[in-house]
Amino acid sequence: MPDDTRSVSPALRIFLWSRVAIWIVAVIAAVFFEGASDRGAEWDSARLHELGTVLDVWARWDSDWFLRIAGDGYSWPSSTPAFLPLYPFLIAALGLVTFGHPLLAGVVISLVAGTAAFVLLYRLTAAKLGVAAARRTVLFLALAPTSFFLSAVYSESLFLLLVVASFLTAERGNFWKAGALAGLALLTRTAGVALLPALIVFAWRSPNRRRALAGVAVAPALFALYPLLLAIWIGRPLAFLEAQKVVWERHLSPAGPIGGVVAAVQDRQVLDLAVAATVVVLGVIAWQRIGAPYGLYVLGSVALPLSVYSDKAPLLSMQRFVLVAFPAFMALATIVRTRRATIVTATILSAGLAFYVVRWALWYWVA
Repeated sequence: MPDDTRSVSPALRIFLWSRVAIWIVAVIAAVFFEGASDRGAEWDSARLHELGTVLDVWARWDSDWFLRIAGDGYSWPSSTPAFLPLYPFLIAALGLVTFGHPLLAGVVISLVAGTAAFVLLYRLTAAKLGVAAARRTVLFLALAPTSFFLSAVYSESLFLLLVVASFLTAERGNFWKAGALAGLALLTRTAGVALLPALIVFAWRSPNRRRALAGVAVAPALFALYPLLLAIWIGRPLAFLEAQKVVWERHLSPAGPIGGVVAAVQDRQVLDLAVAATVVVLGVIAWQRIGAPYGLYVLGSVALPLSVYSDKAPLLSMQRFVLVAFPAFMALATIVRTRRATIVTATILSAGLAFYVVRWALWYWVA
């Protein structure tokens, strides 16, 4: 794939103004409606309060687990092993530079990684679909209802950056680097498993197939460092799987994704099912219009949480999980092409985003 030498300023502008807008909405909601909800009382902790509301508003729910790991490492029994090490370890490292402010470090990492992810996604899409589609892709991603997680103390931004970088590197034929980036993605979130089939397809089509596949094999080899770390730290190399079963009651369905769909129908999770179905359709379109690796990654990103679903709520966090299925936004950009359609789509997405940002700021569960 040829390098894209065009300006990436549209990606930077879209990411920056969308983050500023989201930040303003979140702070206003947190300040003016403080105490409107006590839903976060059980989950709140001193770790989530550092430099005032303007910053603290980006630390909610799972943020506490990342900050706990950054400060104290892994323990058992606890939920900590379910959260993979790269993001919290980066928080710990940057926390030294920010003079003992890990929450600030987490927000900085998310924003820097998010900025880089948007730049790389713009370059990748511009090379595959053209500059106009690249602009629409990053716009739709920036306005997606759960895109505020790209500013929060969550691992979404870092994971998105590593996945997009792995695709971009694979397109350029550097499979050792692509495999290493995929390995880092796996050390950020287990959802990185969905990346492996896409890289295998890229490698299979390479002129030097054996060497390319060897490069992809770097990914699971890197991930093996995590069970080793857990074995040394807490004596339980598979604690990351045990935590999912014990804490979130997730289990692998014998029926695969169908099991998750049936459970979600029984639980009447209409919105999450609709989101999952929409992303599946966009995944098929991505396969047809962009390439099999792109479609595979999207479909895998949906199939994984459907196959390993929670008894508490089968599609728990599905709307956040599919945020990083970036080819879905590329596919959407190939469908929505006119100015009017783009405005309508952006307006609908923005409304959902504003609603979710307010809920997040007031400690209501979002995804």
